[in-house]
Formats: sequence, C-alpha cells, structure tokens
Amino acid sequence: MKVKDLDTPFYIVYENRIERNLRLIDSVSRRAGVKIIMAFKANALWKTFPIVARHCRAFTASSLNELRLGLEYLGNDAHSYCPAYTNLTIDEYLEGSTHLTFNSISQWQRFADKVDAYNTSHPATRVSPGLRVNPKCSVIETDLYNSALPGSRFGVSAEQLPSLPSGIEGLHFHALCESTSHDLEKVLDAFEQQFGHLLGSVKWVNMGGGHLMTREGYDTEHLIGLLQSFKTRHPGIEIIMEPGSAFMWRTGDLITSVVDTIENDGIKTAIVDVSFACHMPDTLEMPYKPAITESIGVDESKPTYRLGGNSCLSGDYMGDWSFDLPLKAGDRLTLEDMNHYTTVKTTMFNGISHPAIALASSEDADDCRLLKVFDYEDYKNRMC
Repeated sequence: MKVKDLDTPFYIVYENRIERNLRLIDSVSRRAGVKIIMAFKANALWKTFPIVARHCRAFTASSLNELRLGLEYLGNDAHSYCPAYTNLTIDEYLEGSTHLTFNSISQWQRFADKVDAYNTSHPATRVSPGLRVNPKCSVIETDLYNSALPGSRFGVSAEQLPSLPSGIEGLHFHALCESTSHDLEKVLDAFEQQFGHLLGSVKWVNMGGGHLMTREGYDTEHLIGLLQSFKTRHPGIEIIMEPGSAFMWRTGDLITSVVDTIENDGIKTAIVDVSFACHMPDTLEMPYKPAITESIGVDESKPTYRLGGNSCLSGDYMGDWSFDLPLKAGDRLTLEDMNHYTTVKTTMFNGISHPAIALASSEDADDCRLLKVFDYEDYKNRMC
C-alpha cells in the first residue's frame, strides 16, 4: 500500500530507524560487557519483534500479559518485575521468568518458599530472585516519573536492608527516565554508597531503564566507561539494563489531518483528527511539545496555531506552531517521534477513531504494510 493513500490518522514505524537503534544498543552491550534487554512498557508492537529479535531476544515484563507476549514472540529470557505479586499470579511468573524481582522484603518473605519449591522441582529452568532497592537519588524533574521521591512505593531503602535476605541473588534499581549517562553516574554512586556492602553476595545487578543511549548527543563512550569501571570494582556480577525509550526512540511518527480551523479571542486553533489525550498521552503527562515536520517552529509573523484534539476534553490541545501558509482542512501534519511509549499508552476515550499502525522500510519508502486497522469492534470489545 502507498503511504500517501493511507487514510489519517495513522502511526507509521520505520524499520531502518529501529535497526539503527538496535545496532547502537548492541554495540554498547558488546563493548561494555553488559546485557541490554527490551522493556515492553515502551514497545509492544509485536509485529515489529522480528526486527528486534535480530539483535535482542531478552525482555523485561511488568505484567503477565507482557510476559506472555515476550514468551510467544521473543523467547524465554524473561526478566520480570511487578510491584506486587499475588497468589493468582506468582505461579505463572515463576514458570515463565528467568529473573524475578520483588519490590519489598514482605513480598519476598511471602513467596520465598514458592520460589524455592519451584527451583527445587525445576532445576533446568530455575528462577533467579532479586530485590528492588531505592538509592533515593533523584535526577528526574517530572514527579510523575520519579521513583525516588520521598515516600516512593518502589524498592527497599538502605536502612531497611542491613544484610541480603537469604535466597536473594540480585539487586535491581530503577531511577532514570530518558536520562543521560551522567545521571546514571550519580545514581550509581548513590547505589554503591548505600548498597555496596551487599554486592559481594549477589550474582547480578539490574540498573533498570531510562538510559536514552540512542538520543543524539548521548555520551555512549562515558556510559561504556562507567559500566566497565563498575565491572572492575565488582567482578563476577552480571549487569543488566532494560531501557524502554532507547529501543524505539525516533522510530515512528503520527500522521494526522486538519479537519477544521477556528479562531476565538485572537487564538487560532487547527482541529485535527487525533487526540493528545487519547493518542499522545505523554505530551500532556510529561508534558512536552512534539515537533511537527511541516512547522517552521514559532514565528508570530507567520500563520500560527494551536492544535486541538478531536475529543471533548477541554484540555486536549497544545501549541503553538507556525507554518509558512495558513492551514486548511485536508492538510496533513507529521507529529514526530510517536512510537516509543505512545503506542502502548493510547486509549479509546470518547470512542474516537483509533490511529491505524503501518510499517515502512524507511522514511523515504513509498510503500508500507498495514499492521493493524482499528474499528468499532475493537472499541466495543474493550467494553462490556
């Protein structure tokens, strides 16, 4: 199918951009001697997993649905973490995971016997249990994504952990979000200061996600040196990293059309056939203003607009963007970098037409493959 013939709205993902990111991640993994695994919370487009699998089959799962998806399409190197396991979920996590991180000492105490019993009866597929810790080093400006805030529900603090609980084999911390290697250096220093006395007793350390190593300007050489230095100080420990955004950073766009333009109180708004709230929720949560390929930035001497989403939520808008020519109904706009996290966090609020998803070999390709077209049945089946 020709890209230009697709009806808007649709997400379009580019295989060459995914490959570019994977090659860089693979290079960091090999040079630093660490395992880098994919986080489904940032990318669950399983029809793109054959591309990912060329470089990476290990994954991290935070729910049984993510675990099932990974086992079905990537393999059985599954690193699971959930804030709270239950009697209804723990058995399936044990059966499907290679590594299982517990969020609290009480959760570990509750299920330690189950882990031990499973490992005794399944020595060939034993699970390596770990404990999430909180180094309380805050490097994230947006509170919504900051797991190191006072009172955080994530992980065990140093004062609660004078010694390693019997049976625990690994430590896991996650304190970054689209962060730099220098942010990791700060967190890693706090982690070693607070939990260094435990590192002689563990097999692995999972440094979580948020390592945006595929972003332009990221200092990968500093990252590699930082990881190699940690390995020198703590020989024999396997390092695991599970970046989310880095795998799919700038690999896809959201194509929308202007359906109307209005002006009130001197403010021009272009109504589009997508919704920030439904189809780009991170733009309101983070918040951030996405780039639009056809825009020239903000220049008040040029036609300037807010974009208004096609939902009934009053706050479903963002701006401003300027254009060389006035916008009119039918104009197509390209909202850039709308794959990572975006496609997994969309909703069907208001029953608004959900964007289709297409895959193209590159941004210059004329042809693409439709991966999914959403219809009334998709909306209906989410309800009951």
